[in-house]
Amino acid sequence: MKYRDIPNMICVFRILLVFPVILFILDENFLWALSVFVLAGVSDGVDGFLAKHFHWQSRLGSILDPVADKLLLVSTYITLTWVGLIPLWLLLAVFVRDIIIVIGAYTYHAFIGEFKMAPSLISKLNTVMQILLVMTILSVQLTEIPFSVIESMVFFTLLTIILSGLDYVVVWGKKAYLATHKNHNAHD
Repeated sequence: MKYRDIPNMICVFRILLVFPVILFILDENFLWALSVFVLAGVSDGVDGFLAKHFHWQSRLGSILDPVADKLLLVSTYITLTWVGLIPLWLLLAVFVRDIIIVIGAYTYHAFIGEFKMAPSLISKLNTVMQILLVMTILSVQLTEIPFSVIESMVFFTLLTIILSGLDYVVVWGKKAYLATHKNHNAHD
């Protein structure tokens, strides 16, 4: 193993942390679920820092990192919905957004060419809101946080889901339009 492989190993570690988070939530052991979820979040920051700071970015890492993030968030959302702590409609909103992004990325790649995903500010805010919502819901099981706080967070999470989904459609739709028109103009 080389030093430059450390961020990828941390990503694999984060993927492995998905299972204990799910099991702890199902077992209603919310303190451990929260602890492991936070550990996974910290590991995400550490691998990102190492990859950027030491220039250890790799093609594998650019795939592993978002996969690890999605696995953790989507699995946690499914589990929290299953136990009745997240409304089903919010889980569906998360899925619809992600499906739109995947279909758009596949379509762009298949018909236009390679692309490099670069999350927008609203997309990053959406990820932060989804993470904070999970942490708050798990924390509520341990402490007394007013229900209005959770309602507000659910609303703002839904808002960022919608806005980031629209942002992807608009930005990548515009790139697709420009790329296809550039290709058509080059052939004329």
